This record gives sequence, structure tokens and C-alpha cells, in this order.
Amino acid sequence: MNLRNRKRIASSIFKTGKGRVWMDPTRLKDFKDAITKDDLRKLSMQGALLIKQKKGVSRFWARHTIKQKRKGARKGVGSRKGRQTARSGKKILWVNKIRAQREEMTEYLNKNLITQEIYAQLRKKAKGGFFRSTRHIKLYLTEHNLWNKK
Repeated sequence: MNLRNRKRIASSIFKTGKGRVWMDPTRLKDFKDAITKDDLRKLSMQGALLIKQKKGVSRFWARHTIKQKRKGARKGVGSRKGRQTARSGKKILWVNKIRAQREEMTEYLNKNLITQEIYAQLRKKAKGGFFRSTRHIKLYLTEHNLWNKK
């Protein structure tokens, strides 16, 4: 028995797609007798005609990913897009670097590991962007024998 037309009418009544319309296979005779929209509405009230629930996309993996990112995972080299400056600006990178270097130099001066003159030279070099990192300052002092001899 062809119920394609009944299915089409039911989908227009409930404003859904034909795929979501379910007709009870045990009551096919009732569907054959149903001619009008009203007849189909009555069958729906009786539970012979149902509209299936829409299938949604699960949020499980999205939530899982968010949880991982909060922990600091998924931030490796392969996950990054754009340049380093796209993730944090050039100025912020510079400020962080220069602050660390100046702190390190001040520490050396306070502990009398370097003299005031060498400290002034190092400050100027740091301002000019000579040092890559705090480790580079230490390396520079060692290579040029600029540590204070007590």
C-alpha cells in the first residue's frame, strides 16, 4: 500500500520533513481510510502518527576539548595558526623579555656579582636588543670575564 501522499500531507500539517513522519505499521488500514488533514490529525492524537525528534550534534567532544584547553593541552606547535606575534603582540613579548633581563641585571648588581660600570653597559645593550634572554646575559658575562672578582 502506497502511503507517500499521506506522509506528504502529514509533513505539511506538522511543518516538518517527510523523513520525520512515522506511521504505525500495525494501523495501515486506518491510514488508507484517512483522506483529509483532519483524519490525519485524529490519527496523530491516537498515537498512530508521530513526528520523530530531530537528531542533534553531540556536544560531548566539544566540552571535552574545552576542558583539555583549560588544562593547557592542545596548544603545541602543530595546533598554532599564524605567527608568534598573532598569539601575543610584539610589544608584549618585548616588555616581558626586557623586564626579565633588567631584573636579572639588578639582581647581579645587588649581590655584587657585577660592578656599577658593567651594569650600566649591560642596561644599554639590553635596551638596544642585544641580549636574546637572561641566559644570554649570563653567557656574555662569562665569555668576557666581567664577573666581579671579590
